[in-house]
Amino acid sequence: MLVQPAYRKALVFCAVIGVPVSLAAFWFLVLLHELEHLMWEQWPEDLGWSDPPWWWPLPPMLLAGVLVGLIVRWLPGRGGHIPASGLHAGGVATSALPGIVLAALASLPLGAVLGPESPLIALGGGLALLFRDLVRAPATPQGTALLGAAGAAAAISAIFGSPLVAAVLLMEVAGVGGPQLFAVMLPALLASGVGAIVFTGFDDWTGLQTGSLRIGLPAPSTLDTGDVVWSVLMALVIGFGVHWVIVGGRYAARAVSAHILRATALCGLGAGCCAALYAVLTDRSPAEVALSGQTTLAQLAAHPHAWSVGSLVAVLVFKSIAYTLCLGSLRGGPVFPSLFLGGAMGALLAPLPGFGVVPAMAAGMAAASAAALRLPVSCVVLVVLLVGNSGTVPVIVLAAVVSFVTVELLPQGPDIPPFRAAAGRAPRPAS
Repeated sequence: MLVQPAYRKALVFCAVIGVPVSLAAFWFLVLLHELEHLMWEQWPEDLGWSDPPWWWPLPPMLLAGVLVGLIVRWLPGRGGHIPASGLHAGGVATSALPGIVLAALASLPLGAVLGPESPLIALGGGLALLFRDLVRAPATPQGTALLGAAGAAAAISAIFGSPLVAAVLLMEVAGVGGPQLFAVMLPALLASGVGAIVFTGFDDWTGLQTGSLRIGLPAPSTLDTGDVVWSVLMALVIGFGVHWVIVGGRYAARAVSAHILRATALCGLGAGCCAALYAVLTDRSPAEVALSGQTTLAQLAAHPHAWSVGSLVAVLVFKSIAYTLCLGSLRGGPVFPSLFLGGAMGALLAPLPGFGVVPAMAAGMAAASAAALRLPVSCVVLVVLLVGNSGTVPVIVLAAVVSFVTVELLPQGPDIPPFRAAAGRAPRPAS
């Protein structure tokens, strides 16, 4: 391919469009962050509250449901992909970009339990195709797929902070290699995780030493029996639980497809009620249930012991329900809420005998994200970069593979239904 002039031109074009696409993604994320800060921090402080009061999520979440329902009903592209259907490769029609951006702005800052990754993928892929049309480049199926994936990768690297995560994620999302790739990749990933334990050490055994790429940085603590055993068992539980959260989102999507505006508003209000109930029961901020959980996850990782057992159980229950409702109704991505749920479960189970907080949260995030996304390699790379601890790589790999296999063996739930042309009751069947 490299000797073909058309492919070399495509490489140059992808490098050129990476600049404006990355800038657009950056300012889109800045806008989301500023709106979220204004809604959940600045305005409560201006009104005299250190944290938002318990009722604070109700009006914005209801408004989010109404706005997204109107966008889905009337604008091209229906606001983008339904989050319960997972991530999709870039390359959406340029006419759908305004609706996708508006739906994300109406969902994420107002408290939707979703992340910005799906709108970013759509924005990056759509802008890449828009630039192709502006320069009147030939539109071929292969070129469309290539430019869409390149633009999506340039945009998604802005939120994950790493081009490696973006590249691996888009390869898995696009299905490069088909089922045969998964058939080879999954055993190789599992074997590499088990093999890593042999070299890094296990319990009192220090592992095998050979030539490596170490440059003298401090070594992490050695894993022990409890870390590995509890991580595998926890991955089974998390995979099972997150799977049914995603299935619940598919059922919510079925209800929304029949009555778009009404059902979307009710789902938004229901997610707001979950955040309000959590605040009432725990006397903590409702923002810990609302929003994507990206900021709260960093706080949990820094101070896991500041959360009581009751608070962790409550945030797991209420955020899971709100996540389910938002997956089927509002617009955003499924990554960060699943990471938070896995991290919270890890913090909850870390006091088990022989289990550490760091491997527990790392394995929990890997298991939850693999169950939600069905992209085990991407989830391993993402969690490894988030944790920044090479010593936890074996349990991250084992948890991701165990969780992925678990959800693949469970009933997959209903398909995401198409939207009806008009709201209203379906005609009764003939007697």
